[in-house]
Amino acid sequence: MMPHYDSLIEPMLNFLFYYPLFMAYLWMVGALYYYYRFEWRKGGVAEVPELSSYPAVTIVVPCHNEAANVNDTIAAVMAQKYPNFEVIAINDASTDTTGADLDALAELYPRLRVLHFPVNQGKAMGLRMAALASPNEFLICIDGDAMLDPYATTWIMHHFITGARVGAVTGNPRIRTRSTLLGKIQVGEFSAIIGMIKRAQRVYGRVFTVSGVVSAFRKSALHQVGYWNVDMVTEDIDVSWRLQLSHWDIRYEPNALCWILMPETFRGLWKQRLRWAQGGAETALRYLRAMWRWKSRRMWPVLLEFCVSVLWSYTMLVVAVLWTIGMFWSLPEYLQVPSMIPGWPGAVLGMTCLLQFAISLKIDGRYERGLGKGYYWMVWYPLFFWMINLCTSIVALPKALLKRRGTRAIWVSPDRGVAEHARGGL
Repeated sequence: MMPHYDSLIEPMLNFLFYYPLFMAYLWMVGALYYYYRFEWRKGGVAEVPELSSYPAVTIVVPCHNEAANVNDTIAAVMAQKYPNFEVIAINDASTDTTGADLDALAELYPRLRVLHFPVNQGKAMGLRMAALASPNEFLICIDGDAMLDPYATTWIMHHFITGARVGAVTGNPRIRTRSTLLGKIQVGEFSAIIGMIKRAQRVYGRVFTVSGVVSAFRKSALHQVGYWNVDMVTEDIDVSWRLQLSHWDIRYEPNALCWILMPETFRGLWKQRLRWAQGGAETALRYLRAMWRWKSRRMWPVLLEFCVSVLWSYTMLVVAVLWTIGMFWSLPEYLQVPSMIPGWPGAVLGMTCLLQFAISLKIDGRYERGLGKGYYWMVWYPLFFWMINLCTSIVALPKALLKRRGTRAIWVSPDRGVAEHARGGL
């Protein structure tokens, strides 16, 4: 005889509600602690640090079909207020005028070197080749459509100079594309969600990933772990985990600003978030065995957070399927889902989301003027982005499980937003 259950759905619904609520407050508390520990200054904005030395830095710019953006990207890089740097740009088999544009820029800027790939090799291989071509110990890697703040290099190098075990530093991406609802919501997302998560993760010791669009590395640390893997969908997540499993520290520098383009269509956003979700799943699966070692214990919270978030997505799928079935057929009482309309739990989560953004205004308002204009749009964040992230997590896990190891990850040109508004926010 089957055991009797009052309800199997009730604990699932509780999990669906309390997990995001718990994580939201964990991130808020962690971010506030980080802010008052490392960022808060009585005088307001922190002054650019005076370094004890200025080691040579190589700024790496991998490009694939970036003709519309590469001139602005290189100009911003060349405006760095740092005395000792060079730039290596990689033209990875672009089919537009990116290669010719980079060659023309090399004539204009003596600090710039250009590497041309005749066949699409992928971002990870471009970063590898640039690292090997560079004579310098420190690398700053940005995307071919990003615009680096003039003082970003100085802020990043402060960490390497003061921390012998710092293997990487992740910067603070800020959104340029904000002409559509999706663009406006992402402005708040990168402040209220992504920036907050990185601060909180730094408090408990390890970060899930550096920001691939703006990150810096100590080359000796990269050499120890084997540089970037060319078969991972997200090379930034993979190298972050390998560095930390090898006991290198990764720091977050909110003053290292970098203005970036993001998707403003559902199709582009779906492809981007699916790649992020698949990359996280691939990384977790590949290094799961290494996680069981006691010396890897500081990575356990990162792994746990990822696994529980995937479980949450599949729990939501099961509840949604049972609710749909229950609309047409009678189910046992313990499998009946009363409603999928959020009700008061949805209101609580929505208010929590707005509270997150209010706290982020306090923290991130110093880095970007007019951030409060996006406050209204954040009420839509749970509807659009939670659903997209939920669905991509569900799709990504089987894709990661079925992917054949060793398959080269090559460039696919992403959605760069609405071109005529690409400079919004600068």
